[in-house]
Amino acid sequence: MLAFSNDVDVLKYEAILFSDLYFAWQVLCEGRGGAISGTTFTASGADFISAGVGAGGVIYLRTEDGTLDGVYEIVSVNSATELTISILRADSSESPVWVAQASDVTYRVSTFGPQANQVGFELTQYFGIQPGSPDSDYDTSDILDTAVLQHVSVYGVLAKIYATLSNGSEDDSFGQKSWHYQRLYEKAKERCRVGIDINGDGVADTGILGGSVRLVRD
Repeated sequence: MLAFSNDVDVLKYEAILFSDLYFAWQVLCEGRGGAISGTTFTASGADFISAGVGAGGVIYLRTEDGTLDGVYEIVSVNSATELTISILRADSSESPVWVAQASDVTYRVSTFGPQANQVGFELTQYFGIQPGSPDSDYDTSDILDTAVLQHVSVYGVLAKIYATLSNGSEDDSFGQKSWHYQRLYEKAKERCRVGIDINGDGVADTGILGGSVRLVRD
């Protein structure tokens, strides 16, 4: 997948997209009867691996009595029936944060991976690298640090999500949010400077400036 951001990145901005406004056609798996023990979630009837669930994903969890009703990070897929999950962390390098102790949990894993993939392709077009620009001498493996494109990607993904939810008019609330994130996306692209490491020595040899989309030699 050609993506510079993941579902957890989207979660940091708009948690409601994984609880109430998720795309039903992009649900990877769902069920009930799951169990949580701290940061471990198990569901005997699930097959998380075949469903395409992965680290950086988001899971919605709810108990019948409402004591648990929220969205959480998927830190790792341990087996077909077991995940390590966490309350949203400030940094993915931190240890998973205890979630709950609960049984008979309803769960759902949905994704906005297709939107992130599309935005990733658009960004390679914009910055003139492969695969968006097939004739370029550079591809995504030459980008020194893809983290510089993370926030840009999230804005683009959010713009696409809310455009899908809108009725096609900027006058409705979803349309307004789409337009808001689209403006952030365009501005973030212009501010971005993508370092290109030509010889693989870990040092940027060339930079692509988003504001003018031109190469500058370091």
